[in-house]
Amino acid sequence: MDRSAYHIIILAAGSSERLGRPKQLLQYQGKSLLQHAIDKALASIADRVVVVLGAYAERIRESVKGREAVFIENPGYTKGMASGIALGTAYLLNNTGREIGGILIMLCDQPFVTSEHLDHLFKKQKTTGAPVVASYYRARKGVPAVFHRDLFPELIKLEGEHGARDLMRKYKTETIGFPGGAVDVDTLEDYRRLTKIIM
Repeated sequence: MDRSAYHIIILAAGSSERLGRPKQLLQYQGKSLLQHAIDKALASIADRVVVVLGAYAERIRESVKGREAVFIENPGYTKGMASGIALGTAYLLNNTGREIGGILIMLCDQPFVTSEHLDHLFKKQKTTGAPVVASYYRARKGVPAVFHRDLFPELIKLEGEHGARDLMRKYKTETIGFPGGAVDVDTLEDYRRLTKIIM
């Protein structure tokens, strides 16, 4: 597999309004949620990892390790998740010398993501050639998900809060089961449940 043909965008720009503090910095098994996501992404077969920051950008950047990842700031993060996908995709297209086969979109608040799952998504996209290979949980398709290069023009044009969900509906999407994807952290109660799980 040509590693350099696949890259990852981690969306970590949200202001965590419902939580009341930056979810990116919540501790999970001795490290922040964002650090966990970065570590798993860097341990995958992806060649480059781009982290899109927005709210609390300076504070978050100072807290994370793993400078192999590239950090970019999204000045329009309040417009919704799609703006981060568009910005990250444009950055990769403008700063990667080799042709990109696919981009994987992931969030910073899915604590049970593993590098193995990310690799399975990449490999299934490579073998099937599907426009989208998504994770499957809660009886629906979701992220992490890999998008084939043919969809990059549409990723760049995305707008709003739904991210790339509409593309999963529009194009043939292969899936890989990921029950842990159902666990994310949007509220203090979510975080309390997560803490109970890991204790």
